[in-house]
Order: sequence, then structure tokens, then C-alpha cells
Amino acid sequence: MRSFCTWMGVAVLAAAMAPTVRADDEEKVALDKLPKTVVDAVKARFPDADLVEAAKEVEDGKTYYEIEIINKKEALSVELTPDGDLTEIEKEIEYKALPKAVSKALEEKYPKAEYAEVEEVTKVEKKTEKLAYFEVQVKTADKKKLEVQVDPDGKILSEEKKN
Repeated sequence: MRSFCTWMGVAVLAAAMAPTVRADDEEKVALDKLPKTVVDAVKARFPDADLVEAAKEVEDGKTYYEIEIINKKEALSVELTPDGDLTEIEKEIEYKALPKAVSKALEEKYPKAEYAEVEEVTKVEKKTEKLAYFEVQVKTADKKKLEVQVDPDGKILSEEKKN
């Protein structure tokens, strides 16, 4: 019996100490540990960029690097593959900079809401950049926190509850 308890204790301890990696987890990466292909790609697209911080994440089995940069006084988040292919650019903007169709859709769906953060999300495919949607952090009148994605024409694409 003692042997069984010892093994169970070891198993529980090992499970608790093992790093857990789930899909969509982010792992901080020191800037000097980024692949050269990734850094070169960021510098090629944003020559004036200062790299601030980086993370590596796995989404649907694919690895990406997300790098926070300051480019000409703009804070951006860029996502790249390990090969240096730029896949997404997120830029924080003011709520008042949203297209009328987007702000109208938000105000109709969430009357009297507060907007904490607004990002313009550009997708990149085959080096072609296209505005995909706006991501808005919403605090509704009844204090629910949501992350809402709205396309440039004002269509609400998704709504996710946040804590």
C-alpha cells in the first residue's frame, strides 16, 4: 500500500510541476531569441520599428510569433510565421476613428456601452494587406465585458465574453 501511495504522490507532483501547453497558449520570447527570419521580416516591412516584446504561440497546430513594436510613434502588434511571412497587423486606434458603419452597429447593438480598446486588424496574404475587421473591447450598460469583431461595413462578426 505504501508503494502505491508513493507512486500516486509522485504522479500527482509530476503532473502539477509539468508545464502545460494547450493550443492557443502564448510563451514569452526574449527579443534576442527570435528567429532571424522573423526579425528581418519585421524590419523589412517596418524599417523604423523598435521591437518591444515578443511571444510565440501555437494556433491550430501552426506556430506564430507575435511581436509588439513601436513604429513612427504607433504601437502595433504584428504576427509572423517562423519563416518570416507576415500574417496580421493590429493597430490600436481611437473609437472616434472607426468608420461610421462600425460605430453605428456597435451603438445600436450595445447602447450606452463603454469602449476600452479599439484595434484595426489587417490580414496579410501573399504579401497583400487588407483591412479585415475592427476588434473592440466593450463594457455593456449592464457591466458585461465583451470582445467584439466588426467588419468595415458594420457587420458584427463575433462576440466573446471576457472576464
